[in-house]
Amino acid sequence: MKRRNYIQAIVLAAVVSTIPGAWAQGPGAWPDKPIKFVLSQPPGSGPDNVARLLGDKLSRSLGQPIVIENKPGGQNVIGAQAAAQAAPDGYTFYFATTAALVSNKYLFKTLPYDAQKDFTPVAFVAKSPFAVLVKAESPIQSMQDLIARSKAQPGTLALANEGGRTFGGIIARLINARTKMQVNLVGYTSVGVAVQDVIGGHADAVVADLASTAQLVRQGRLRLLAVTSAKRVPGWESVPALSELLPGFEMVGWFAVVAPAGTPAAAVQRLNKEINALLADTELVQRMTTMGPLAEALGTPRQLATFLGAEHERWGSVAKEIGLLPE
Repeated sequence: MKRRNYIQAIVLAAVVSTIPGAWAQGPGAWPDKPIKFVLSQPPGSGPDNVARLLGDKLSRSLGQPIVIENKPGGQNVIGAQAAAQAAPDGYTFYFATTAALVSNKYLFKTLPYDAQKDFTPVAFVAKSPFAVLVKAESPIQSMQDLIARSKAQPGTLALANEGGRTFGGIIARLINARTKMQVNLVGYTSVGVAVQDVIGGHADAVVADLASTAQLVRQGRLRLLAVTSAKRVPGWESVPALSELLPGFEMVGWFAVVAPAGTPAAAVQRLNKEINALLADTELVQRMTTMGPLAEALGTPRQLATFLGAEHERWGSVAKEIGLLPE
């Protein structure tokens, strides 16, 4: 009898092993194939650099490659739509920015995706401070100096940004409104073009993310006047935060990983756990800080959902303050 039971157990195991996905559905089986991270930005951008750093570490801890798929364009809409429409099988995630998950709602009357319904929160990754910068040789020495010069010469100074209806452009509008500066807000097709015009002396200052400009600062081509985070940024402690001049000011971008709605909870929880563990790794945190973003874990997917809700409320207030209307 024991021998018969033993043989039956072997036969049953053999049958189960032939059923597609049988083991994949078992606890702890995820992942059993490569995982894709969709990005709305091009290769070499700030978010792309962070995603690749995180992806490299995750591939080791998960035992599967993390494939980065860049889908830039349309102010994050192309990438966000592709991620929202991906199969919710636990193998496609969206490495999202503030624009895709929050601010686009206040810029566009209609979007081909619903950031609050089409995605499941997974894990917060980092905050990405923006900054006000001038070319290294500029006579403008501080934010106070920039404000004073703009008022002494109304309409003659140009504050560049990546476009009036982009995250950087909105920050520029908010800074202009709260400081009562009298500068020309000049929108460009991209932050890279805006930065190059400042370096070339065609614009006086630029509002740009620290992640995309940090290397130019280190190379001595740009100089930081202030950062848009609530406090000074680690590694850039000599640069004041705008909140020191404008109490309560904080406008930072951020990166978060989300999944198409309906993604299995086991995959969401596991990836959340792995990302949070990596964000506690000193080496990774230091490398990310060198790039510009500040690594920060928020905890559970539910806590990320709460954060996203608060961001929508904050952006609603900012939109009213600067008269931002969706188009």
